[in-house]
Amino acid sequence: MRIGIVGGGPGGLYFATLMKTLDAGHEITLWERNAPDDTFGFGVVFSDETLGSIEGADPVVHDRMEELFARWTDIDVGLTDRQGARHSFTVGGQGFAAMSRKDLLQILQERVAELGVTVHFRTEAPDPDELRASYDLVLAADGVNSAVRTKYADRFGPSLDRRRNKYIWFGTDLVFEAFQFFVKQTEWGTMQIHGYPFSERGSTFIVEMREEVWRRAGLDRDEDAVERIGEIFADELRGHAILTNNSRWISFQTVRNEHWYDGDVVLLGDAAHTAHFSIGSGTKLAMEDALALAACLHEHPSLDEALEAYQTERKPVVESTQRAAQASLEWFEDIDMYADQDPAQFVFNLLTRSRRITFENLKERDADFAHRMEAEFARHQGSAEVAPAMFQPVRIGELELKNRVVLSPMDMYSATDGVPDEFHLVHLGSKALGGAGLVMTEMTCVSPEARITLGCPGIWTDAQRDAWRAVTGFVHRHSTARIGMQLGHSGRKGSTKLMWDGMDEPLDHENWEVIGPSPLPYGDGCHVPREATRADLDKVVADFVSAARRAVDAGFDLIEVHAAHGYLLSSFLSPIANHRDDAYGGPLANRLRLPLEVFDAVRATVPAHIPVTVRISATDWMPDGNTDEDAVEIARAFVEHGAAAIDVSSGQVSKDEKPAFGRSYQTPFADKIRHRVAEPAGAKVIAVGAISSYDDVNSILLAGRADLCALGRTHLFDPSWTLHAAAEQDYHGDGADWPLPWAAGQRKPPTSRSDKIPPRLQLLRTGETEQVHVRWTRGTPAEHPAECPR
Repeated sequence: MRIGIVGGGPGGLYFATLMKTLDAGHEITLWERNAPDDTFGFGVVFSDETLGSIEGADPVVHDRMEELFARWTDIDVGLTDRQGARHSFTVGGQGFAAMSRKDLLQILQERVAELGVTVHFRTEAPDPDELRASYDLVLAADGVNSAVRTKYADRFGPSLDRRRNKYIWFGTDLVFEAFQFFVKQTEWGTMQIHGYPFSERGSTFIVEMREEVWRRAGLDRDEDAVERIGEIFADELRGHAILTNNSRWISFQTVRNEHWYDGDVVLLGDAAHTAHFSIGSGTKLAMEDALALAACLHEHPSLDEALEAYQTERKPVVESTQRAAQASLEWFEDIDMYADQDPAQFVFNLLTRSRRITFENLKERDADFAHRMEAEFARHQGSAEVAPAMFQPVRIGELELKNRVVLSPMDMYSATDGVPDEFHLVHLGSKALGGAGLVMTEMTCVSPEARITLGCPGIWTDAQRDAWRAVTGFVHRHSTARIGMQLGHSGRKGSTKLMWDGMDEPLDHENWEVIGPSPLPYGDGCHVPREATRADLDKVVADFVSAARRAVDAGFDLIEVHAAHGYLLSSFLSPIANHRDDAYGGPLANRLRLPLEVFDAVRATVPAHIPVTVRISATDWMPDGNTDEDAVEIARAFVEHGAAAIDVSSGQVSKDEKPAFGRSYQTPFADKIRHRVAEPAGAKVIAVGAISSYDDVNSILLAGRADLCALGRTHLFDPSWTLHAAAEQDYHGDGADWPLPWAAGQRKPPTSRSDKIPPRLQLLRTGETEQVHVRWTRGTPAEHPAECPR
């Protein structure tokens, strides 16, 4: 195969090496516009997994790299707070390897020369069309500003996202002992250093900050950067020199491409994708691309099949890294938000910012660090018991909860004429017995026309109130859980079929009129609502008040107003659904008017000792819809009106939404609302959305991203999930009190009986063989000799 490679960075050089190693008959030519000894940056970092792949593909390259690696296992975090106090934390067990980028390029250049690759340095590559006419395969490894990608942009479908922070690459002759974060509160704002050693002679470090901090500090001139950074980080650099290499202030740009290949042209490395340096090394990703592409070309009979396989196999892996990198870069963009966070919590937040590293990960690597985090969390909460964060008690308003696990409201569509029955008693009662600190009803409708479906429960009659009283009575008599009711009105999403008969589809008959802020349907095939009149809005407020009064009479410990998921109050909040031109439409302050009228009326009706909370959609996941910044202001308004907690969900305002699903994907919204609104006001924040493990819950809480976590489907899978989480963590405190009839189950079932093996079977551990007797339990009991080799 004749291969033309544009770009002589590590990705292009390593691909040439691999292809020549696989088949010396490949004719490969590479163009690099820079000189062979030109390099930008200082060090590159590799994971053990990547190094294992490099070793398997070409031991020669691996062994030469191995000789030059700087290795370390710790992450050190140095934090200087607003008062100038310095705090230091170390977490071990990580495992990193780094080397000089210049040395890596030299190794790869020598290797391609040995293998017979033709390399043209200081030479611009021919036009891509010319290359396509002369080569079987054209590889674009020409970086973030790829000329090849630009020429064929209509086919690759690139998207370029320039981020808000400014950063600059430096080197220093100070050899860091570990991967190093320095975070410093300065008079201009928060600045941070990301650093790591790359040899016995020096380290790489990257200085990063928000653009407004950069400008306020007078750093917007490259020529002054070394001197100013040396002054600001004098203590951290300990008098060591700052080294430059084409060092200049830039903004990170995330590169994505819809397609990675077009016919005989394929993208690799930064030309195809970028991931923020706080998560992924671009060099590492490019070399992994080269490994994947070479393997696909070797394994598949045709070029088209090989390139399709490369894109199919590699693109999802990179996109996963990019999601983690996106979470990380956004965390650093918002780092000022955490300036007043407890130092231990700040450090844990920093380490888990991408949601790839969790508390359990850190516990496996460094148990002492993990215990310190739990102890600091307990101290910060004023708790005498060091326990998993999820089992620390918490208060919402005046309501005390034994733990921080919430059964999330989930529509069950199983009521008759709005009346809950035995199903609801078992559904909610089992979760209360199962250990959740707070169990929430599904959206309970405030009037017949407020229902989503004919199966939705309500609380507009005394009969419904009395049926709910049986549920709350069971919870209070048989558990130490608390129970809350979520009140809502379906709005334009009402009068539809049961979920399993066709979610959001209008009923075939027995439809009722639905209302909304504007006559706009939820989506294609959905009801077109009637625009709500002033009389309609007055009735809605009155219905919520009557429902809240009955909920209190029914014995509920907490009331939540549902202003999320595109239902009536949510649709008033969203510019997607609300096109009114009166006092209830237009700017956010107007769109908030009805939800706040409802909330104020409910809060005035409910006794002061019973907290009233609000669930909101933190983003519409739609162009021109509400954003997370709007959600901050919406949450602020509710908290100012007395909301004891904000339950942070997202979306479901339009069928056309495009959510960014992923692990704990809604938690960043909760995090932002907690730090910017709720915590300063003494309100709580509940995180919800793809939280499925106790590790997720503990990680979110320890990082301070939320005060409680609501889990839905997880509780459907396992009604006793909270108790089982306690058993898994060997926790037996008050935060997970087992019902007395179930007490025998609180010990984690053994996974091995090795400690109870009879003496004869103990011999098996030494590799000996002995005749033993096994008692069979099927049929007639009898003893049978059996040979039991190890």
